[in-house]
Amino acid sequence: MSSQRGNISRTRPQRHQNDTAFKNNKFDTSSLTKKLNTKVHEAVCQHCKDVLEWRVKYKKFKVLTQPKKCVKCLQKTVKDAYHIICKPCACKLELCAKCGKKEEIVVRVEKGPKDTAIGSVSKDEEERDIDELDFAGEDDDDEEEEDNDNHDEQTDNDTNNASKNT
Repeated sequence: MSSQRGNISRTRPQRHQNDTAFKNNKFDTSSLTKKLNTKVHEAVCQHCKDVLEWRVKYKKFKVLTQPKKCVKCLQKTVKDAYHIICKPCACKLELCAKCGKKEEIVVRVEKGPKDTAIGSVSKDEEERDIDELDFAGEDDDDEEEEDNDNHDEQTDNDTNNASKNT
């Protein structure tokens, strides 16, 4: 037996071997699975990056629902699962955000607009969306002001007519 005490070598190969590799998106084609498959793990050492990629590959990765507290700045700024240090502290102190050791960071955090927990949006797309929202909001505000002005004028006329009738 392979579990027998002191039995170091095994004489036969593994009895049941997988014919095909596990695919985490074979039956689950949700948007969350797609985002996790494309996620880039930033501010971590090579070992932690391999661990996180293994978790994603075999559907063991669970996203955070609420931010965690950073062990360096003691603020609730850790938005990535399995991390203990927030990205700004990890970059400033040059520590791995997952294990907290001073290892070589394989993927640096890019400084720029705030990116979401999973995936990011380019600056052009973000500016275009903001511009569209601004234009839509301005038109709505103008219409509401005109409606309020018309309503005020109508109530003034009604009060004037009521005072003339009495």
